[in-house]
Amino acid sequence: MYNSFLRKNGRVYIISGKLKGKKISFKNNLNIRPTTNRIREILFDWLAKDIKNSRCLDCFAGSGALGLEAISRHAEFVTLLEIEKKIVFSLIKNSKELNVSNIEIIHTNTLEWLKKTKKPYDIIFIDPPYNTKLIENTIILLEKRKWIKNKSIIYIETKKNQSLIIPHNFTLYKKKTTNNIAFYLYIYEKIKI
Repeated sequence: MYNSFLRKNGRVYIISGKLKGKKISFKNNLNIRPTTNRIREILFDWLAKDIKNSRCLDCFAGSGALGLEAISRHAEFVTLLEIEKKIVFSLIKNSKELNVSNIEIIHTNTLEWLKKTKKPYDIIFIDPPYNTKLIENTIILLEKRKWIKNKSIIYIETKKNQSLIIPHNFTLYKKKTTNNIAFYLYIYEKIKI
């Protein structure tokens, strides 16, 4: 019911930090499934000691709720990746309306973009469309192309009971489930050679 309400109205609100209460608007789109307020509240409680001055990557941005919430809570910089052009326009519009400058919005296929190599991120959000292999494929590229470093934090959100194959050097730090959703926080431990 909550997600159908969001889709119908096309907006969510930032729940805490310097942008608290500000609206994130987006075109009604069945492909956008924003992380609920309750889950975002739990997630950012988990990240409270790590979010300030962090570099964050949102691999499947959608509404931008996770990335903008991170900025609201004093992340240093956030990169949002999104494949759908209309959604990218909404993300750009919202960041301008919120007067956010420490954000990079990239119209791209996440798996193609991750094949490059760049500076690693401290916190990575992985919340793709459900029932796909995107999580596993994203994790492989994050590690292989060095987008993560020792002690990077990885957030994963899935449909409840969706099976995941997570590498052994990703240590489960937190986990919670709701009626329909499972969400996890992992800490990446770089393998010493």
